[in-house]
Amino acid sequence: MICFVACSSAKEKKEKKAKEQAITDSIRLLYNPQKANKEIDAFMQKLHQRSGFNGNVLIAKKGKIIYENTFGWANYLLRDSLELKSQFELASVSKPLTSTGILLLIQEGKLKLDQDVKDFFPDFPYDGITIRLLLTHRSGLVNYVYFTDNLWPDKKKGMTNMDVMKILAEKKPAPYFKPDTRFHYNNSNFMILGAIIEKVTGQSYTIYMKEHVFDPAGMKHTNVYSKADYEKIPTDVVGHDKIWRRSVVQNFHDGPVGDKGIYSTVEDLFLFDRALREGRLINQSWQDSAYSPHNKKSIKEVFNYGFGWRTFEQGKDHIVYHTGWWHGFKNLFVRDLKNDITIVLLSNMANSSLTHLDDLYQLLDMPVIRQGAYNGSGDYIGE
Repeated sequence: MICFVACSSAKEKKEKKAKEQAITDSIRLLYNPQKANKEIDAFMQKLHQRSGFNGNVLIAKKGKIIYENTFGWANYLLRDSLELKSQFELASVSKPLTSTGILLLIQEGKLKLDQDVKDFFPDFPYDGITIRLLLTHRSGLVNYVYFTDNLWPDKKKGMTNMDVMKILAEKKPAPYFKPDTRFHYNNSNFMILGAIIEKVTGQSYTIYMKEHVFDPAGMKHTNVYSKADYEKIPTDVVGHDKIWRRSVVQNFHDGPVGDKGIYSTVEDLFLFDRALREGRLINQSWQDSAYSPHNKKSIKEVFNYGFGWRTFEQGKDHIVYHTGWWHGFKNLFVRDLKNDITIVLLSNMANSSLTHLDDLYQLLDMPVIRQGAYNGSGDYIGE
């Protein structure tokens, strides 16, 4: 009886807290287009008209949206306009969310940072690959996207993460290099992290991420969509090729998740940013670890990689971000930790528009986040 009363009380408190947070989030998302920052709007209109940006944008300062808009079509062939609630395939912008899911399990004592993949998959054919090396892209593994083309029989049916793990165990493709030798960005790392989440929790990656990351962050329009579960991904936003503006056909590589496969909106990613800043997902200590550079660098290099986040550090400036590019989608998610600026650009036209953002960064009084803009000494050189 005592347990029943105590459990009921805890449940009620949790529900009350969730309702209060939902109200806070709804207020955060209030935005009056009539009060849009005119300079930012002029920049975005130019990016759309001259550079071909097709997608959604949200920019916030200190937790307040200062600009939000949509540009172009969800499906170019149908000429149907994008909406702010349109869901985009995040591509590799999924990686910071997967990292958050992993760090939650570590924070709860269900995983350890230096546990070996073989602890979860005994038939994994490679030695010395830990969760830390997966998070930092230092595993040296071959990229599954490149070696499974001729190994998967049904090209219309999506592979699962467990399918790829089985192929790795059976085929034992040669790694690129020995573990912890150097940084090499690789989708296999986060696909395996997705598989570890499933193994440890007994839940699908889809359910775990919804219950432990998306819902607590208030991300009501975010889902994991895998071709292993859906014949047709249930979203109206179609990825387009940069030249012909034809829709890009999804295939069996749209099955594995963790490295990609999360579909979200600009507003939900803003709420994810807020949930992290307020410590509602992982605590500050683990965030500091996630945002720290974990690859060897010279003292003047400004770009690096943390736990699922690309990093930029120069003087007092500290920015974490991630790019994403997959099957006609190209995205950018930037978080200026010092100045509390959030930039979300989600595009379903895979062109070069997101490489022309220098003026936007300067309008926001923040460093330019483009690797080609810096020389070997870490000095800004512009175009």
